[in-house]
Amino acid sequence: MQAIQHILQPGVFLYLVIGTALGLVVGTLPGLTATMAVAILTPLTFWLDYESGLAVLVGVWNSAIFAGGISAILINIPGTPASIASTFDGYPMVRQGKTGLALGINVLYSAIGGLVGAVVFMIAAFPLARFALAFGPAEYFALGLFGLSMMVAVSGASIIKGLIAGFLGIALSMVGLDPMLATPRFHFGSTQLMAGISFIPMLIGIFGLGEVAYQMITGEVSEEGTTFIASKKIGRMLVRAAEFVRTVPATIIGSLTGVVIGAIPGAGADIASLMGWEFARRASRRKKEFGTGSIEGLASTCAANNSCLGGALTTMMALGIPGDAVTAVLLGSFIMYGVRPGPAMFTERADFVFVVIGLMIMVNLVFLAGGFFFSRFIGGITLLPKPVMWSTIIILSIVGSFALNNRVFDVWVALLGGGLGFVFRKYGFPLGPIILGLILGPMVERNFRTALIISHGSFWIFLTKPISLVLILGTILALIGPTIFRKKKEDIV
Repeated sequence: MQAIQHILQPGVFLYLVIGTALGLVVGTLPGLTATMAVAILTPLTFWLDYESGLAVLVGVWNSAIFAGGISAILINIPGTPASIASTFDGYPMVRQGKTGLALGINVLYSAIGGLVGAVVFMIAAFPLARFALAFGPAEYFALGLFGLSMMVAVSGASIIKGLIAGFLGIALSMVGLDPMLATPRFHFGSTQLMAGISFIPMLIGIFGLGEVAYQMITGEVSEEGTTFIASKKIGRMLVRAAEFVRTVPATIIGSLTGVVIGAIPGAGADIASLMGWEFARRASRRKKEFGTGSIEGLASTCAANNSCLGGALTTMMALGIPGDAVTAVLLGSFIMYGVRPGPAMFTERADFVFVVIGLMIMVNLVFLAGGFFFSRFIGGITLLPKPVMWSTIIILSIVGSFALNNRVFDVWVALLGGGLGFVFRKYGFPLGPIILGLILGPMVERNFRTALIISHGSFWIFLTKPISLVLILGTILALIGPTIFRKKKEDIV
């Protein structure tokens, strides 16, 4: 209660609102990540008291992850990597004329996921952190492999084309320095490529520039895209009671998946949102609707990417181990405020812990209150004429790509991604698998090789550890299960 009283002080609450507003802008603009915003603002909060400084940083962090889903839904460009899976169902809903409902789901279920993450952090910090420590190279490899099995789910009608796209993504992720030996590979003599292909510019190019190029050149709308003018109005944003009841299982699955994945160091909200969507799809009775405009699919990924923040914060504060890139920056912020995360902090600085918990709860309530208005305001871009929309997307894509590292080379990466996106759309290749390969490829390769070094080349290490064994079995079932089920169904018919 003392923590809540601190937060509700006019000064602290004002900084929380300011941080939330900044996060909404940063998250909506492609290329401006939450990590970037928190890193830039951290030194600027040094002159504030710790409650006000934390209010700004926590506000930016939480609202930016939510706002990334706005651009993912409206223009098929994830505002942040955490909102990649929001394109799977959010964008098709816009094409169906359900723009308002998609934006409303993003607001409501992002807040629900964030609140679940904060509550789990409050009551289960130490047990969840201990579980996260059980993950070693073998477990990380199995987790990444399980994520790659989603290629089948997001491949659409042609699994072969999906696998080709996925392996292309893995190949692109291998450009740069070898993760174990630090030797250059696939750089073709370019010093810029030695640092690897930046994921976010490639993401912006594939989803944004690729769709614009396809529409401008062919005059058609790809299966991945829309006309940008799906309806003459945004429509209703509030979720009806029947729709809410229908999404309850998917929301629970997404929220819990996000918390657990978030607690695993290095996983992050992008993996959490993808995993949450996939787990919800497999548990749903309406599997075929996922990826075509399912409210369950959108609800699950929105809940997952925001509940992930509570899990990441759990590991960082309980053990001093950052759960993702943003919590790594926040770790430095805590030290700047004279607090060193770890088990002792929960007894020596319990007041600090409860202030953070209170801020996590309050920021979700704040963007829940203002998110509907902000989303409806931004949603007006779907009513713009197509030439204006195309110009806007191109400008945002180029600026966002450059702003990430202040490198012109990243703009060329985005243009390369745009070319790939155009070719994929023209010949019917799905976009989801290539993104999965780019995200999970480095994680799978690095941990696979590390595990083999630990086991002196023995593959038994992946089968003798319970967590990795369960995940590998899950991967096998995910790959062969649909085929077996389809054959049984044909035999019955």
